[in-house]
Amino acid sequence: MLASKYETVRYFTSRDLLDEDVGPVSSLWDLPEPRKLLRRQQGDGSWVYPGKNPERYPDVNYRLLETFKRLRLLVGKYGFDRSHPAIERGAEYVLSCQTEEGDIRGAYASQYHPHYDGVFLEYLIKAGYQDDSRVKRCLEWMLSVQMDDGGWAHPLLAEGLSWDEMAELSTTSAPVIPFDRTKTSGNLVTGMTLRAFACHPEYRHSEEARRAGELLATRFFKPNVYNTYKAADNWVSFQYPFWWNNLLMALDSLSLMGFTSEHAKVAEALNWFVEHQSDDGLWENSYRRNAKKIDTERAREGRQWVSLAICRVFKRIYGRKGEDPTLIFP
Repeated sequence: MLASKYETVRYFTSRDLLDEDVGPVSSLWDLPEPRKLLRRQQGDGSWVYPGKNPERYPDVNYRLLETFKRLRLLVGKYGFDRSHPAIERGAEYVLSCQTEEGDIRGAYASQYHPHYDGVFLEYLIKAGYQDDSRVKRCLEWMLSVQMDDGGWAHPLLAEGLSWDEMAELSTTSAPVIPFDRTKTSGNLVTGMTLRAFACHPEYRHSEEARRAGELLATRFFKPNVYNTYKAADNWVSFQYPFWWNNLLMALDSLSLMGFTSEHAKVAEALNWFVEHQSDDGLWENSYRRNAKKIDTERAREGRQWVSLAICRVFKRIYGRKGEDPTLIFP
């Protein structure tokens, strides 16, 4: 990674893994890719969803989704924060979609989507909004809809609706389907929702977050309980910056929350990564069944980002006082 052609990978490898002084992260903000990502930001802080027919369903807030996608890359790959005016405008747009209940709504029309709330907040918190009252209100809302088993579920899935019913409800301004906290939590929704808590310096230590983390760990390598994102091998399909739930994202959350290698499920996940490291020192983007090895520029870059994220987890866990690195690095 130190020999990477990507300046950003070299920067974060030196800074985060080797603890070197590489100067302010703002030195990355003027690179060609972030400059491209910043283009066409609207006056309200949003970005317009691309495509020939970008707003097929008028009740879906496509601009919210596109703004999240831009913030995810700008904050996750280039270290942008709220000191940059584009991030401040984008964050204000996302938070303008907050309801009186406290959630940020619109990606599924009028329906709740706690998993998107989780990743929305992840990048807002990373950008410096951890103390914003609107962010804390959304975190409290997510706690209010936490399932009795400790995780989270999407009401449309938990109610057992058909695909046609879910498609209709999530694309039109329909009455909201309420949460039934007695239902079973889903892997995908729990992993994505937990990101907001894991990234927050205070909420990551809460009892509720710990319960969710314990539940998520019991689901490693298991199929989702609901029909979406169901296959067990979704756990080993990776991307960075984080979005959809997978083993790396979940392990990153648990490591931020203070889980150690003494936790049996954490140790199992860490050992899986040790066993699947490639000869060149990196990891693949996907280990799904029948996954084809794609050798494109995007895939090669993706391997480096995924590998950097894995190394950050290892350093976070085994850099703690009292941890024995020989357990994983014989």
